[in-house]
Amino acid sequence: MQVHLNPPLEPGSAPELAVAIVAAAADISDAALDYSPESIDVVEDIVDGFRAEGVSSEEMAESLVAFGCYLGEIVTRHIGGTWRSASAAHPTSAPFIVVLPDARECHPIDWVFSRLESGAAVSIRDLYGTAVADSADSGFAEAEAEAEAGEEGAHG
Repeated sequence: MQVHLNPPLEPGSAPELAVAIVAAAADISDAALDYSPESIDVVEDIVDGFRAEGVSSEEMAESLVAFGCYLGEIVTRHIGGTWRSASAAHPTSAPFIVVLPDARECHPIDWVFSRLESGAAVSIRDLYGTAVADSADSGFAEAEAEAEAGEEGAHG
């Protein structure tokens, strides 16, 4: 599932890249990506499929960046934050990051590359969970936890 990025690779294009990968994932593998935290599992499965096929991060770079943008959009929608260029003071493989409401940096593009490189040893779900837990004072995380608790009660 290689996607060729049409928007420029800059923080403002992250939402567009996320939209593009949602459409590509639906067209290519019937994957349902709905910007919910639960859809992180779908992204992990797709990246695990790339890994099983033996593709390199260089071969899949554009798709991996787009999946990272999708994950970043989950972060911005459910925790808060904004896309920013990665600072030179803190080198990252990604050209841009999400800055959370409490000013911490979140690296969803790196999460995807790390998952491809290391497999299940890198849990994107856990990385997202850490961002949620660490943002507890922001109010966004409390709403997220309440929503998840309500879902568990409905399913339990």
